[in-house]
Amino acid sequence: MALTTIGYYRLKGYSFHLIDPSTKKYMAGTNLSEVLRLYHFDSELSNLLFSYLSQIEVALRSRLVNAFQITQDALILNDPSVFKDKKTFWKNQSTIASEISRSNDVFIEHNFNNHDGAVPIWAVVEVMSFGTISKTIKNMKTGSNSSFSELIKNYKFQNSNGRDVNPSKDMFTSWIQAVSIMRNICAHNSRIYNRTISTRPQLIYSDIINPHPRYNGLYQIMLSMKYLRPTQESWTVFVTEFKQLLNNYSDVCDIRRLNFPSDWENHF
Repeated sequence: MALTTIGYYRLKGYSFHLIDPSTKKYMAGTNLSEVLRLYHFDSELSNLLFSYLSQIEVALRSRLVNAFQITQDALILNDPSVFKDKKTFWKNQSTIASEISRSNDVFIEHNFNNHDGAVPIWAVVEVMSFGTISKTIKNMKTGSNSSFSELIKNYKFQNSNGRDVNPSKDMFTSWIQAVSIMRNICAHNSRIYNRTISTRPQLIYSDIINPHPRYNGLYQIMLSMKYLRPTQESWTVFVTEFKQLLNNYSDVCDIRRLNFPSDWENHF
């Protein structure tokens, strides 16, 4: 039944570690039930991650709107002066215009019908894709009185001296890129277990693995999720559910295949 409802090719991804590299055959004792257990673990993990990523995304949208509102301009997204690269600005404008025109949301229709089609930032941000949000933030100007500086006040962290500091723009956008990639993986029901992920978020010094791993995995992504957490309480709930999931599948799940170090709980 599993081969017809899940498929051999998808299931094989959960058995790579059970194949002897010298013979290219499954090791003695390998059974389908173990592979299926890993598949179900991965499905539940994907659902858990996607749920929390949605919370991160909603909070980021809200905080982005609030940050731009220091300009007191409801149409600020149309102003190239607050963005660094003008060519990128116009490329993003084209994408945003397309996202607005495709929307059937009542608040977009309201602005079409009552405000001559002028759509304020709080409405625009709701219909922008997460990728467009990421590109918009990446192109924001920085500075002590900028909207970007207002945005990152929500994402302070403690440095090695115990001081609260704001992330740099490169660091902050690397976190957003990392969670965006994981969001897409979850949305497309792709495998997470025993997978390398081609993104390198800039980690806080105390969370860096030494020596540096050759590849990144879920550990680095989840740290980015921690840095972007909407609230500490929501993160605590998420980590508790993650630990419970690991415990439920402790018979088949090897945390090292998610690229986690042995002391991973200290970092979460």
